[in-house]
Amino acid sequence: MLARLPEYIDPLHLADKRGELRGQIPVSSLDRLADILFSDTGAVTVDLFFGREGRLAKVEGEIEAVLELKCQNCLQAVQWPVKNNIKLGIVTSIDQADRLPEDYEPLLVEEGKVLLKNIVEDELLLVLPTFPKHQHNCLAWKPDNNTVNSLLNEQQSPTENPFSILAKFKNTGDL
Repeated sequence: MLARLPEYIDPLHLADKRGELRGQIPVSSLDRLADILFSDTGAVTVDLFFGREGRLAKVEGEIEAVLELKCQNCLQAVQWPVKNNIKLGIVTSIDQADRLPEDYEPLLVEEGKVLLKNIVEDELLLVLPTFPKHQHNCLAWKPDNNTVNSLLNEQQSPTENPFSILAKFKNTGDL
């Protein structure tokens, strides 16, 4: 296990060497997740194995984290555990991606090196909900006695008709 994960990796080279990457990536470094996060504390645990299956270069492994997302109902923090298995086929062209076996997703590598955090962030974005919400009804409104009394008082007091001015014009004919 590496004490620190590399920023850039060469997936094809790692597949040839049967490389393994284990470590953590801080959530604060995942820029594309920032909009849906309530807090960027914590880290994503990464456990990836690179290898070959015949001519197919592949990445398999797991990412795991507990993210603090923004609840779309109450806009407060909701703890969202993520544990996702990764199974990627390393390809250099769209044609190769089309020929991948069904159970592999393509990892397009055009220039040799890629940002490791981009791979992890892509996988997280694919498994996170579009509208994260608490499991319980976080918008359940429980009025206190003061609120109930003020609502009752508003309903009992006569409200002024907003069209009363028009009624005056109708009677006098000053339109």
